[in-house]
Amino acid sequence: MKTIFNLKTMTSAFLLGIAILSLSACDSFVDVEQPNSQLTSDAIFNDYTTASAAMKDVYTKMRDGGLLTGKPVGLTHLLGLYADELQSYQSSASSAAPFYNNAVIPTHSYAQEIWITTYSQVYACNAVLKGAAASTALTADQKNQLTGEALFARALLHSYLAGVYGACPFITTTDYEQNLNVSRLPKSQIYTLCISDLEQARDLLPATYLSSSRTRPNKFAVSALLARLYLYSGRWAEASNEASAVLNQSAMYVWEPDLNKVFLKACTSTIWQFSAAGATGNTQEGALFIFNAGPPPVVALNSALYTVFEPGDLRKTAWTRTITNGPNTWRHVYKYKQGAGALPTAEQSIVLRLAEQYLIRAEARAQLGELTNAKQDLNFIRTNAGLPNTTAVTQSDVLDAILKERRVELFAEFGHRFFDLQRNAKLDVELSPVKPGWNTTDALWPVPESQLLINPNLLPQNAGY
Repeated sequence: MKTIFNLKTMTSAFLLGIAILSLSACDSFVDVEQPNSQLTSDAIFNDYTTASAAMKDVYTKMRDGGLLTGKPVGLTHLLGLYADELQSYQSSASSAAPFYNNAVIPTHSYAQEIWITTYSQVYACNAVLKGAAASTALTADQKNQLTGEALFARALLHSYLAGVYGACPFITTTDYEQNLNVSRLPKSQIYTLCISDLEQARDLLPATYLSSSRTRPNKFAVSALLARLYLYSGRWAEASNEASAVLNQSAMYVWEPDLNKVFLKACTSTIWQFSAAGATGNTQEGALFIFNAGPPPVVALNSALYTVFEPGDLRKTAWTRTITNGPNTWRHVYKYKQGAGALPTAEQSIVLRLAEQYLIRAEARAQLGELTNAKQDLNFIRTNAGLPNTTAVTQSDVLDAILKERRVELFAEFGHRFFDLQRNAKLDVELSPVKPGWNTTDALWPVPESQLLINPNLLPQNAGY
């Protein structure tokens, strides 16, 4: 497999692939007439239809591979196993086993695949940025749209890379020679650069969506991600303000009180989601998690998570499902209710949704000492789940209550649980008792050995590997 930093021919291949896309029912593609000869990057960005297709294809690649895919190689699955959300039923020889056993090594195929695939997506974002900037045919609004989206996607990808690898490269160019010698930057600096990208994107993107499917981000999707990264960076006032900017759009984002409808493709509390893979495709997450007979073929809900739900929590019945076989009982994640198979598209993988914004603002307000307002946001989420108001009083208690609420609200969604424990320095406390193979150095994954061999500037390897 080629390294992401050996990219001399990637631009032409990427753009040619976009140029020959044909229309499918999937929202990720548009009608593009197949060319008689290979199109140059200039030709791609001489027409908004093909330029827009290039950006849509970035999202398709994110949905189907790398950190954000709902497939087994994605973070929803791997970090669920790595922390305490999911229990593996695969053999010890499976690719996911080292993540469940906290025994990932620098030569592991998934560790390498995630790094390479995600950085190839970053490269595609940079190709869109370069093409849009150089175009003399696109209007100013079209350039702003493409540039804002590419900056948003680039920041999203880098933020997750920093979460699992810690220090990592921040790639802003399509120059393969420059990328070949890139160095790693500290996580804090990665977040700062991501925030800079997002602040630019927020000013470029319109308030409205390009379509009702919400598969192309608007300025409030950018604000939602900004709120998260401000929170992760300890910038409490800014996190609260950005979350409020989203929550104040009450005409656009209408809270869905029915927990069984939260993960439907038309849910009005969705901020941004991936498109489905065709008219008969649903989510990779549903295909991975749902099973109808035991034992589970791949993965089940960890019993420790199941016991965390308070009595009367409606999420326990709406978002988990119990399967029995004689005396044996298993449970699976049931947020998405469409499993494998060709069924009319009812669900799409939701990356950003309204509930997280309430919890971000609650945490930011608590950190600022605004406990009454923090509890108001927290209680909004609890009330919708059928629970009474929190009994937390002190700042410490409120923050603990918010962390617990995040666990039962955002479980099995892109590694929120792992990142919450990581940023609050609670990984060892929470995971050591339940993960026999857990070590303090497991807070980060190893940089793939193949990348260190190609580019020594990526050294040193993360501690423990």
